[in-house]
Amino acid sequence: MLRRDFLAWLTALAATPTLSRAQEDGEPGLQLGSAQPFNPEQVVNRARDLAARPYEARTPVPQAWLDLSYDQYRAIWFDTRNALWENSDTPLRLDVFPPGLYYPHPVAMSVVEDGQSRPMLFDFGVFDHSDQLPELPVDEVIGYSGLRFRAELETPGIYQEFAVFQGASYFRAINTGGIYGISARGLAVNTAEPSGEEFPDFEAFWIERPAPGQRQFTVHALLNGPSCTGAYTIVVRPGAPLTMDVSARIFARADLRHIGMGAMTSMFMFDETIRDRFSDFRPAVHDSDGLLIHNGGGELLWRPLANPRQLQVSGFLDRGPKGFGLLQRERAFRDFADLEALYHRRPGLWIEPGEDWGPGSVTLVEIPTDKEVYDNIVAYWRPVGVIAAGEERRFTYRMSWGASPEPAANLLPVLNTRMGGRPEGGQIIAIDFGPGDHVPDDLGDVMQLVRSSAGEVTEGVLQRNPETGGPRLAFTFHAGDATLAEFRVQLRLPDGPLSEVWLYRWTA
Repeated sequence: MLRRDFLAWLTALAATPTLSRAQEDGEPGLQLGSAQPFNPEQVVNRARDLAARPYEARTPVPQAWLDLSYDQYRAIWFDTRNALWENSDTPLRLDVFPPGLYYPHPVAMSVVEDGQSRPMLFDFGVFDHSDQLPELPVDEVIGYSGLRFRAELETPGIYQEFAVFQGASYFRAINTGGIYGISARGLAVNTAEPSGEEFPDFEAFWIERPAPGQRQFTVHALLNGPSCTGAYTIVVRPGAPLTMDVSARIFARADLRHIGMGAMTSMFMFDETIRDRFSDFRPAVHDSDGLLIHNGGGELLWRPLANPRQLQVSGFLDRGPKGFGLLQRERAFRDFADLEALYHRRPGLWIEPGEDWGPGSVTLVEIPTDKEVYDNIVAYWRPVGVIAAGEERRFTYRMSWGASPEPAANLLPVLNTRMGGRPEGGQIIAIDFGPGDHVPDDLGDVMQLVRSSAGEVTEGVLQRNPETGGPRLAFTFHAGDATLAEFRVQLRLPDGPLSEVWLYRWTA
């Protein structure tokens, strides 16, 4: 999928005429249909009822919308003067996206206020478009494909976007002052399985109208797919970081053997570990540079990301994880030297379970890529065991999006990893750790634990990096006949760990 990249509740959309009330009555902006009573438990009941029935794929929008080219689709844009709650004291503005191209199915959207929900009525007139756009049919199936949230974040009267929900169960957010990068998913199903991945959809959203001055915004969502359904409540709080509190109830339509909670998708093309494989003026290209895990045993594990030559899946077994996430620790412009992509401003995403998630594994999927326009990194929590058809599971978690959403810890973080060949043979591996007041002046007092599952490693050399102020550990790895090796490295003091645990999978 490109990275820049409904049954009872569809009744209102199906009955929508070609002309909306805005066009007929001259009223500007998004329009709402008739009110019906609403309670979040209705979403739960609907998800449960759907899971008890065979899956029915939704009807796509007319083919002409799907035949739009990338440039033609981009030539349709929402006129923010038509935003919901424009020119009101409601602290939120809602924009919508057109269907078509990568978004074949309409999404039912409703607004909730005073215990009543009212559907958004489709109106192509809320969009502007270029003269080159072909004629597009508007029928009873047509609907919006997603929505965007805006609020006053930094300057009064200026409504900045901070979250987008569009495409399958994908959504993304940015901390105040950041830019979009990593994406999240409501649920991952059968990721990287030989049988193929399943992408359930958020088929309907209910957005609660916030009161004047309110600084958190609530969305309810219905998820539906061949193997399962789900009812979600997501409470969004813009800021630095931006946080989302997620409550999810998953209902199995079929036996679920491989699901991913807290799923996130990012991009990693290259950095100093594989710089020799890419002819590029930039020193690195990635939205995230590592996976951080705070496991149930209290360890902090840092796994630098890789762009492998073949698909690879890593599972980090755990019980009751405290948190995990894909982070972007390189934060200086010089780390990327890209004036357009601004990778140094991309957010990290950190997941904190709201309860004991029991046994399972933080799973990392790394897919080969030679283009930065594709997401090739997936991470999520995979519970142990099977959720049998007819069963239900509940998960709650907090998502933190920002420049530094990771947990505070009195351990030296891994700042960077560099690798390269030596003329005399072998690979030199250099790991830069961050500074800290508890780092001894004499680095000879620091113990180095360096382990490799294959090949041989030399004794490490520990020096202070004059630029970072922290220690750098360098050692040489001789693979011999090995084609794969798993590394585990940590700096320690006599009374306990000094640094995070550095993990890495080397492949020939």
